[in-house]
Amino acid sequence: MKKTLFPALAAALVLAACGTKTAEQTGDAAEAVAQQVISSDIAYVQVEAVLAQCDLYKTEGVALQEKTEKAQKSWAQREKGLQAEAAQLQEKYQKGLITSRDAQTQQENIQKKAESYQANAQKEAQTLDEENYVFTNRAQDLLQRAVQEINADKKYKLIINATALIDADTTLNITPAVLAKVNELYAADKKAEKK
Repeated sequence: MKKTLFPALAAALVLAACGTKTAEQTGDAAEAVAQQVISSDIAYVQVEAVLAQCDLYKTEGVALQEKTEKAQKSWAQREKGLQAEAAQLQEKYQKGLITSRDAQTQQENIQKKAESYQANAQKEAQTLDEENYVFTNRAQDLLQRAVQEINADKKYKLIINATALIDADTTLNITPAVLAKVNELYAADKKAEKK
């Protein structure tokens, strides 16, 4: 159930807490960075930072993460409850407080509850997995569209993800411009959905 999205988003959330600029400030910074990078054919983007700080993550990603964590806690509690119920039944039987027939009947009831819980948890997990998949695809689509729009004039011959960088000149960093464009595209998509 735990996908790589959540550890990455959790780490990205820490990064997002550090970046609290307004969209206007981010846009100004993006223009300044774009002007600095003019002399190079190469640029890099800190993709994790963009995804952690973008409006899509702040509005929908955080809510999805909280929903998933709540479901996981609920599953853990339910499993714990079923285990406790089975342990109590075993204890009663061992102490001779219930008959074998009653113990078997109660054990079958617990088994039915466990099977029902597992079926429901599996359905819920599949739904959450699908929601996470859609969210991840939306974020990747926004990122790809933003990079394509920023490089529409083909001034960069190579734009790379900063994850693999060991060392690079900060003037090659177009992350603020990409973040501003991702937020702009997300706002436009939300506006179009409302129509």
